[in-house]
Amino acid sequence: MTTTPSSAGLLAILGRWFSINILALGREMRLSYLPPLMVYAAAGISGLTSIVGTFYVKERLGLSAEFLAALGFWMMLPWALKMPLGHLVDLVWRWKSLLVYAGAGLITLSLLIMIGLLGYTDAMLDVASVETWYVTAALLAPIGYVLQDVVADAMTVEAVPRVDASGQKLSADKRKLMHVTMQTLGRVAIISGGILVSVANVFLLRDAGMLPEAEKAAVYLLVYELALIIPLVSILGVVFAAYLHRRDMKHFITQGHSHEEALALLGLHIDAPSVNWWILGGGLAFTILSLGIGLSRIAGGEEIIFLISMTIVLFLMWQLTGELDSDARDVLVGTALLIFVFRAIPSPGAGSTWWMIDDLGFDQQFLAILSLLGATLTLLGMFIFRRFMAERSIAYIIGFLTVVGTILSLPIVGMYFGLHEWTASLTGGIIDARFIALIDTALESPLGQIAMIPMLAWIANSAPEKLKATFFAVMASFTNLALSASQLGTKYINQFFIITREVKDPVTDQVTVPADYSQLGNLLITVTIIGFVLPLLSILFIRYTRFRNA
Repeated sequence: MTTTPSSAGLLAILGRWFSINILALGREMRLSYLPPLMVYAAAGISGLTSIVGTFYVKERLGLSAEFLAALGFWMMLPWALKMPLGHLVDLVWRWKSLLVYAGAGLITLSLLIMIGLLGYTDAMLDVASVETWYVTAALLAPIGYVLQDVVADAMTVEAVPRVDASGQKLSADKRKLMHVTMQTLGRVAIISGGILVSVANVFLLRDAGMLPEAEKAAVYLLVYELALIIPLVSILGVVFAAYLHRRDMKHFITQGHSHEEALALLGLHIDAPSVNWWILGGGLAFTILSLGIGLSRIAGGEEIIFLISMTIVLFLMWQLTGELDSDARDVLVGTALLIFVFRAIPSPGAGSTWWMIDDLGFDQQFLAILSLLGATLTLLGMFIFRRFMAERSIAYIIGFLTVVGTILSLPIVGMYFGLHEWTASLTGGIIDARFIALIDTALESPLGQIAMIPMLAWIANSAPEKLKATFFAVMASFTNLALSASQLGTKYINQFFIITREVKDPVTDQVTVPADYSQLGNLLITVTIIGFVLPLLSILFIRYTRFRNA
């Protein structure tokens, strides 16, 4: 069979596209990128326990959707501590690996608490209630991940070389491309870790919904035991970074450079920057106030802490942007604002997942399949949209994602009102709830990570020397506060639209809280409207003010 010229031309076009978007990323991979990628991969693997955690809360704990949204706020709050931690990394750059070890210890402790709850329940109950242990574990883990992430972010800046193997300075354009590649690979590492754990969950959680309680608890326990690999991966990353540092230092010294010259060529500062007491003092004040307000349980505690943390972050951004010229400041402010609004959109909360489990019959294995499909297609989407991200502005990307994301949220809203029942009746049961969920997940999955990569690459490329960790941390803290705002919005919506799932007494098997999803439809519609309107308004604001975007 001969190939026609038109088909040969199509194959050539596809081949070039594949080379530019897929193979090029592999060709641009450098060994120096691997250490931060290992720390990021550990963060991706953290999703191993997410499905088990969802079912554990639903089956064992009587926590409301509103409470879980508030807990989500507190779990996001440690990410605001990236500000003082980022500056601390710059101050103790040579010993930054200790922060990764500390983070690994906290993650391990969180996992051990959950292992204790599932495997040694009576002994744990002798000390505290199940709810207390769970909340403690839920709060320890993000602190550990923050400690590791703040080091990994700074390592991505360090991983991009300033000179070639012969010591010649690289051009600004080449380094910019390297930063985009590094940040893309960082997202790839996180998502690849998610794919790995999704595959594990599909296998480990098969038929878990039909198992007796004792056997189901044993499966949950095994998942948490396997999760102990997470801190090990991140530790191996910093060990490998130390090896690469020694290797590269030896390489330049053998070329005739002095020790100090070799450090300069590698971009490793010997002298610590001056201590910025505004950052350290602000971080300390934020920590003390947050703990005090949280422990006092005063009304509006989450809102007070959010306003305080936002004030501190904005002040520190103002301080740090003094390192930039006026045009760069306008770009940074405009870009950060767009990303903040896009990430601050509230979600439906836990009630939506409970409804899918109870009414649509989505079990542990099917949710694991959705997670696997979503992670895999997100990874593929990042390759497909790589040039789209590089060639378009943040405003264009967010506008595109907002419109597409709104359209793709409609099938879930429709299923609440019986869309899946109608489509199943027309197609002989083929296009049912699971079919719609699979297709919707397949289309929506690549969208979430796309907006962050250009922002991260811009931050990394703009970071001042000797303050790379500080600069990265403050900017990332601002965008991470958007997730806290999202959790607050989710809490407010769940206060207005009350969603409850059935809770049974574990001893008597009597229903203590009946399921009520009657207001979920209005909740889903409200979230969809907010998610469409706010990002587009922010784009219009940037368009008609002096601010610009990257």
